[in-house]
This record gives sequence, structure tokens and C-alpha cells, in this order.
Amino acid sequence: MADGNPLTPAAFQVLLALAAGPGGRAHGYGIMGFVAEVTDGAVQLGPGTLYRTLTRLAADGLAEELPGEDSRRRYYRITPAGREAASHEASLLRRLVAAAGDAGLLAGRESA
Repeated sequence: MADGNPLTPAAFQVLLALAAGPGGRAHGYGIMGFVAEVTDGAVQLGPGTLYRTLTRLAADGLAEELPGEDSRRRYYRITPAGREAASHEASLLRRLVAAAGDAGLLAGRESA
């Protein structure tokens, strides 16, 4: 993921939630809630997917767990490399959405 390859949808969603959080950080439940909210409930990250994704993001240097924040919650922060990877993915998705609009796949837009 950190080598310029596209992120998985779950990895992008988690990085987006972290980037949007105060100070670039959030706890697991907050990440799940953010994703559900921005997708109007269409995407529900379960705990297994979330924590597997966070483990992978941490191993790739894109996110990190913050030590000792709260004994009841585990907090995570996006790293500079994670911000760069998420920005790259957002740019890719913007191009894909533009192509979908040009193809007439978005409501209110017809293909040329």
C-alpha cells in the first residue's frame, strides 16, 4: 500500500477517518462511526475488518497506535506517509468518479 499501489477500500476509509479526526487521530469506534456516517450507512466496518486494517496500516507505516491515551479505547493517528497515500488514493478516486460521470453513470449527468 505504501509503495504507490492503490489502497483497499477499507484502508482508504480508515485513513480518511483518521485524517478527518481532531489532530489526525481517532479511536476504533469513532472510525467505524465516521465511515458509516459519510457513506449513509452503506459501508459498515466491522471490528474484525477495522482492526485487521489498522494492523496492516501500522505495519506499512501509514498509521500508528498512540500509547496510553485511554485504558478503555485504543487511539490511532495517521502518519505523514499515510496522509500521502490517502491523498494519492483520493486523486485516483476523483479521476474515476469523473470518468463515471462522463460515462453517464452518475445521476443527473449524461454521457457526451
